[in-house]
Amino acid sequence: MTFFSIRRALINTYRDLLKDETLEAAAALSYYALFGAFPALILSSAVLAHFPVPDFFQDALVAIGRVAPPGTLQMLQAALKDIPAKSPGTWLSLGTLGTLWVISSTFDQLIESLDAAYGVQDSRPFWKTRLLAVGLAAMTAFFLMCGIGTMIIGPRACQWIAAQLSFSSPFILVWPYLHWGVAVLFVMLTVETIYFLAPQVKQRFVSTLPGAVLCVACWIALSHLLGIYFRHFANYNRTYGTLGGVMAVMTWLYWGFFILLAGCELNSELEKERNASSSSARSALPRNRRSSDRAA
Repeated sequence: MTFFSIRRALINTYRDLLKDETLEAAAALSYYALFGAFPALILSSAVLAHFPVPDFFQDALVAIGRVAPPGTLQMLQAALKDIPAKSPGTWLSLGTLGTLWVISSTFDQLIESLDAAYGVQDSRPFWKTRLLAVGLAAMTAFFLMCGIGTMIIGPRACQWIAAQLSFSSPFILVWPYLHWGVAVLFVMLTVETIYFLAPQVKQRFVSTLPGAVLCVACWIALSHLLGIYFRHFANYNRTYGTLGGVMAVMTWLYWGFFILLAGCELNSELEKERNASSSSARSALPRNRRSSDRAA
């Protein structure tokens, strides 16, 4: 692709973000995500209670609190402090179906929004899109837990590897950046999987990479900037009282989903540019052959 094709794709992405009502879709997704977040965490706590690493779920909450707005960790711990200890087995049995339905509603809405980004009408039956939503929720949870697990187990693994193989201090200095890089790769793989499977379009997996890179990079920057904003400029607790933490999380989710949809819009426009370039190349081929025949 040429520079002008990429430039045209970026301009069209901006126009599509306005035309496709992306801000409204991000608002709907943030509502569904917040509505399904606590059932998802409850189910995760029940599953991770059987994980061989001690206190893995609590460490996972701490890892989430590092990237989420300030106060999110305390809000989650207050809401979940009694549930994992009392009845993890109950949530794995009685509440699983209802929990999966609530969680899959977020991904069902996401499928619809990504279809709109590609400008396609989803013709798949309801049961198929709902099963796809459940599958995307499960894959997203798996990849994100792998990324969080990398951050949790990374420092312990560094100490064990350094002790067993007698590595020098440079390895110990580089390792924190390495395991954070692996965690970011898991997040990028999560976004690529969503871009590849959710919309009803035929595309190569590698074609979703530009939007995934844009999404993850902007999401990291967003989390950092919102953290500064919430700590030093905005006081949601003064405005919303006890709901301040919830409003901060809603704001974070809102702009996060907007970035996710923007990455998909970029992939859609880049795919259109690639198809246009391929069509131009194919149409130019017969003309070149006719010109060579006349010359002969």
